[in-house]
Amino acid sequence: MSTPTADPTESTAAPTPDAPARVLKRFRQVFTATRTHYQQVEKHVGIGGAQVWALGIIGAQPGIGVGGLARAMHIHQSTASNLVRALVDRDLVSTAREGADRRAVQLRLLPAGTELLAKAPGPYTGLLVQALDRLDADTLARLELDLTRLAQAMGIGEDAPALPIAQL
Repeated sequence: MSTPTADPTESTAAPTPDAPARVLKRFRQVFTATRTHYQQVEKHVGIGGAQVWALGIIGAQPGIGVGGLARAMHIHQSTASNLVRALVDRDLVSTAREGADRRAVQLRLLPAGTELLAKAPGPYTGLLVQALDRLDADTLARLELDLTRLAQAMGIGEDAPALPIAQL
């Protein structure tokens, strides 16, 4: 007869007195590295990290719509629309209504967008998204659960605003 194993996500151990400070330090390190990367991108190419990420997606998926861009970046459609508007205003992206559904806008890089993207230091998605993409499924599941618990402890609901880190 086997003994049931404890759920590794359920710990009954009391945290050490310095555990909150260590965790806070790690959060600060992660966000400082992320912010520093986006600042370096902006200094190098003259536009923000979220805009570079959007350019990278549009370059990889010519003809993508604003909704598809929003889904790819995990942001609200209105945020994606604002990013696209800024890129269009800078003559980096073109919009066109093609195909059967003339309401849908397709996005494409203009030559200046292609040139800027070629100069931008990677990763286009930023360090945090790239690192999350490299984590295994179990680690991601634990992180999601733990961050959900943290958000709940802070009184943050599921529908709370979530800006792209590059805009924080």
